[in-house]
Amino acid sequence: MRTIAGDLTKDTRLCISLSGRPGNTGTRFHNYLYDALGLDYVYKAFTTTDITAAIAGVRGLGIRGCAVSMPWKEDVIALVDEMEPSASAIESVNTIVNTDGHLVAYNTDYLAIEALLSRHAVPTSGEVAVLGSGGMAKATVAACANNGYSGVVVARNERTGAALASKYGFTWVPDLGPSRPHTIINCTPIGMEGGSDAGALPVVMAAVDAAGVIFDVVPRPARTPLVAAGEERGKVTITGAEVMSLQALEQFVLYTGVRPDDALVAEATEYSRRV
Repeated sequence: MRTIAGDLTKDTRLCISLSGRPGNTGTRFHNYLYDALGLDYVYKAFTTTDITAAIAGVRGLGIRGCAVSMPWKEDVIALVDEMEPSASAIESVNTIVNTDGHLVAYNTDYLAIEALLSRHAVPTSGEVAVLGSGGMAKATVAACANNGYSGVVVARNERTGAALASKYGFTWVPDLGPSRPHTIINCTPIGMEGGSDAGALPVVMAAVDAAGVIFDVVPRPARTPLVAAGEERGKVTITGAEVMSLQALEQFVLYTGVRPDDALVAEATEYSRRV
């Protein structure tokens, strides 16, 4: 335990995130909880041009935990020692826990998606359109299918899109076309802060108008163009910031063995969203 708030020592345990576009949300969330609970940990966000070397660094430097974001959720599978069922079932990793050099992979995105569909009472009767076919899309389609939803995977990549759809009983389409699904879940980087398409919508406005639920897993900004369009039209909206908070909580528990109470998690979440 730290004797002075904010002190770092040789015994301080390091946890990190690896993202193509690192931000401060996860860093604030984890560090807020470490400080509030008096845990001798520190969290830092990174990016890399060499994911193999980065994961070797996690192992070699004794980094306790590593959150993995786009675009490496599948690439790291070959770099870990063990796949926990939440990751192996969907062949996608968002969390690595290092215990004495043994790297175990998990996926807490699935748990977060599942919880948010229930929390927002998203009906299973309406068609769901999941945009994308990467790691986050895998977790989302799996969570939807395992909870009674059906629909389409919208992905330009036929190989990955069709395979994902087939695995979970969805249909693959290269684009949404004239379809107007009840629930739209964006699992692409479109709308993400810092990208070339940060101000873009991943679907045509007519699809937003026809939808009942708009769900964007992009974590930054919390109010993406898609979420903003949904809010302005009175839709049920679910944000990537909500996904981040829930999945980060499960990561925190895996890293530290401590589960904070709901009030403290809410404080950390609010703090993490500050500009």
